[in-house]
Amino acid sequence: MNRFFEWAYRTRGNSVRDLAAGKEVSMEKMFLSFMSHNPIFVSDGPAGLNGAVKGIGFIPKEEYLAAALEDYVKHIKTYDPADKTYSNRGLEVLMKWLYSEEAEKNIDFDHVYGVEMAFTNSYKNYQANPQCSMVFYQPPVISYELKGKMELIGEHHTADEEVDPFSLPILQQFINAQHDVYHLPNIDRWKTRPVYRFTIEEIYDKSSTKNGFGQKIL
Repeated sequence: MNRFFEWAYRTRGNSVRDLAAGKEVSMEKMFLSFMSHNPIFVSDGPAGLNGAVKGIGFIPKEEYLAAALEDYVKHIKTYDPADKTYSNRGLEVLMKWLYSEEAEKNIDFDHVYGVEMAFTNSYKNYQANPQCSMVFYQPPVISYELKGKMELIGEHHTADEEVDPFSLPILQQFINAQHDVYHLPNIDRWKTRPVYRFTIEEIYDKSSTKNGFGQKIL
């Protein structure tokens, strides 16, 4: 496996696995593991040159999305504010579809995905210019850059529009659902949040190591 994916996918998977198993995970380790989730999106377009920190993740390949979404929604519909087990049960769902040894065989490693929440500079730029650079940094030395093209999927409906969330494009449903499996869920909010699909064309290791400093690895 390419060392970027080893770091970005497996490191996060290990953290999810530890949490799902009830292991104590230090805040320091948790914060460091989030570095593979929160790159800087670099864009250029009508809003000018722009960098913004956003959350990204991997998802299963297209042929597995419908079954995974069914499991996600089934779990999300169990949410009860008084039930403190929701997030832990969500980790088990994520293990099943994303981070188990079996799930890894079915992951789409050609893309990374994210949810749009701000609708300002990045959103304006990618509507006009899909070229994107995505920069990751984990102190003290790890850094990677992805280059490729960004695609916006789904519409940005307002909260008061009458839109059936399950009529949205399946990727818009799925990526919002993947967020809500662990975090506070709100299915009706999905219609307000289109999603990003970033096609990876090049990967550079920019770590401060002998194999880094801008070496192209994909």
